Amino acid sequence: MKKTILVTGAEGQLGKSLQAIVHNYNDLYHFIFTDVDTLDITDREAVRSEVRENHVDIIINAAGYTAVDKAEQEEAKAFLLNETAVANLAAVAVEFHAFLIHISTDYIFDGQSHTPYTVESIPNPISAYGRSKWAGEVAIHQSGCRAAIVRTTWLYSPYGKNFVKTMLKLADSNPEIRVVNDQIGAPTLAGDLALALMAIVNHQESILTIETYHFANKGVTSWCDFAVEIMKLADKNCKVLPISTDNYPTAAIRPAYSVFDLSKIESAFHLHIPDWHISLKQIMPDIIYHYSNNIL
Repeated sequence: MKKTILVTGAEGQLGKSLQAIVHNYNDLYHFIFTDVDTLDITDREAVRSEVRENHVDIIINAAGYTAVDKAEQEEAKAFLLNETAVANLAAVAVEFHAFLIHISTDYIFDGQSHTPYTVESIPNPISAYGRSKWAGEVAIHQSGCRAAIVRTTWLYSPYGKNFVKTMLKLADSNPEIRVVNDQIGAPTLAGDLALALMAIVNHQESILTIETYHFANKGVTSWCDFAVEIMKLADKNCKVLPISTDNYPTAAIRPAYSVFDLSKIESAFHLHIPDWHISLKQIMPDIIYHYSNNIL
């Protein structure tokens, strides 16, 4: 009998990346894709009804408040989506014995490390967004549901708004751009994360309590060098100039270092995680197609 998977945030980058690969799993699972217009996860009764009526076995929470700078002025809204809604999903997962996969972020760390963050590293968020995402993780632990928390970094895809599309847009109207070179991390293709999540789904019965995993593409770079690679692959004649974070003030403070230790998720699910250069090169034609045709 097929298990039923409920995916929230279906219209976001990760949600759409999951939709793009479900045909590979239709023999094993029945998927229900929802977004804010079809399921308000801040309403616990709405979540209960959805899970009960559809006999949901697994919940993948790809929803959330992700406007990092706006969160500084909309902290209550960020906490509503990133903490309260997560608490609702976790409570309902407990009630109906469902397994929860929740997506978190590098922003729960302060970025002061000089070695890759492990799942045991101590969180210390330095922005409203980071605090709200950490609060969501805490809510899962307080619920006692069976869950996998998957933290990721620098997500991009052919879908929605992201750094790659922003660079393409800037390149079309500027001979040169300035990009920070002192924030270090790993760009993560949402499609690679989607595959990792399905690997967790396939082995979810081995997770008996709450496990935390780190997932990103392999390799380390700066936003500036990421932009340089984008321009090269997209054949854009736009010069990328490095600047420091001090010269590019934003409402929210970004972690200076967002590199993850990937060993736990690699070994647990026997994953082969591609280097970010490889994933970017493979997906760039699809990103350019979506960008050029204004497809979100």
